[in-house]
Order: sequence, then structure tokens, then C-alpha cells
Amino acid sequence: MTGQERQYFARARNERTEHIVYGALARRERNPKNRALLEKMSSDEHAHYEFWRTLLPEGDRDAVRPDARQIALMPIVRAVFGLTFAAKILESHEKNSIEEYERILPLIPEARRAELARIIEDERSHERSLLAEIKERRVSYLGFVALGLSDAIVEITGVHAGFLGVTGSTLIAGIAGVIVGFSAAISMGAAAYLQAKQDPAIQPIPSAFITGSTYLCSVIFLALPYFLIRTMIVAFAISSTVGLLLLAAFTFYGAVVFDRRFIREFGESASLMMGTAGATYLLGAAVGYAFHVNSASF
Repeated sequence: MTGQERQYFARARNERTEHIVYGALARRERNPKNRALLEKMSSDEHAHYEFWRTLLPEGDRDAVRPDARQIALMPIVRAVFGLTFAAKILESHEKNSIEEYERILPLIPEARRAELARIIEDERSHERSLLAEIKERRVSYLGFVALGLSDAIVEITGVHAGFLGVTGSTLIAGIAGVIVGFSAAISMGAAAYLQAKQDPAIQPIPSAFITGSTYLCSVIFLALPYFLIRTMIVAFAISSTVGLLLLAAFTFYGAVVFDRRFIREFGESASLMMGTAGATYLLGAAVGYAFHVNSASF
């Protein structure tokens, strides 16, 4: 097999894999419109597979096997992270495919170039269809998850940083974070409820629950190191690392779903978190010094 034929083989394998994955996603999809869209995409990918397969030598055409790992993994990704996320991951592969197909276009037999040009347009239409047509309920509530998560991380990290300057007691800092976080979770849930009432497409009670519960779960993760570790600076470092990891995970999810730039979004969120922590630490240190409580430890 020549180098060019190996490229055809890789393209055929990729298209066959995506044909099978889209078909599997379609069979699991309850929304009729989403299912019809996925079935169409599966059909298109099969046609693309057949195109690349016919460019291979006769003896190699039946050797094209799909990627079994991707076929097994994508339904799990869909179940955990949702259809939109799974489909966007697949479409990110197709964006790379478009660039590769455009590079290959002048190299294939001239009689087949018009067909490849149609395939390139199919891949572009897939991207537009996914952006415009796939509807998923969980995506509608991502803003409320972001509201609870980001606010909790910034606020509770700030509380812990402030106590870093006031006391050497990890227990006091942990309890303070939980108490402040519990109160703030209720407040944020109420605010989300009122906000959702202004949008007929969003249900207020689920919005309030999602915001409040996300906030409270974040508080628990951030406060836990203070109950397990007795050294204040170590507990703060671990808690801050947990906060950054939570921000990174959610920012990546949002970047995939909404086609945003991960590095920029994460950089802004992390800067806000650490900037708040720095400011509250200075305030805590000043208060601790003024009232002579910065050496208290329990």
C-alpha cells in the first residue's frame, strides 16, 4: 500500500467509525428531531466511507475496520456529558477532516474530485446542523451550573484566603466556609429562581435547585481539605487546586459545547479566583494583626 493509499485507508476507517457512532447515538436518542438528524449524519458518513473505500486497491477494501475504542467510548460520553458534548467532540474530528480533505483534493483522480468536494460540503453542513438544530435540555441549564460553580469557587476560596491571614486553625476556616457557603447557596438558588421566572423557556424550580446544589457541592469539595489537614497553608493550597480543577473541567465542557476558547475562558476565571483570594488574604491579615487573632489555633 502506497503512502497515499494509507491516507485513503485512514479516512475510510474514520468515516466508518463515525457512521457507526452516529447510528448508535441515534438509536439511544428519544428526541425525534435529534434522532432524525443523527440518522442523517450516520447515513452521510457511510457514503463518505464508501467513497474512500473505493479509492483503495481491491484487496484492501475489506480490511477497513472501525475504531472499536471510540465506538465503545462515545455512548458513555453521551450518557455522562450529554448529546451536545458528544456530538461536538465528533465534529471536532470532522473539522480536522475538512482541512485534510482540502489538502488531498488535488491529489485524487480528477474524475472523483467533484465527489470529494461534495463530501467536504457535507462535513461543513454537519457542523452547521449541530450548532443550529440539536436541542438538549441540559444545555439550557448550563448557565445556572456556571453561576453556582464559579460563584462558589470565587467566594469560598476568598473566605478561606481571608482566614489564612486571621487564624492558623484549619477547623475554623473549614467551618466558616461551610456556613458561608450554605447561606450563599440558598441565596443563589433564590436569585436563580427569580431570574428563571423572566424566561418562559426555563423552569424556575429546577433552575434554583441546580444553582443551589451546584454551589453547595462546590463548597463541600473546597472545605473538605480543612477538615482533613491540620496545616493551614497546605489545606489552602489543596483547596485552591481543587477549585482550579473544577473550573478547568467546567470551562472545558462549556468550551466544547459553545465553541469557546478554553485557554482564554479558564484564564479569566482562574485570575478572578486568585485575585479575590489575594485581596481577601490581605484583608484577613490586616484584621488579624489589628485584633491580635492571627496566631489563634485550635
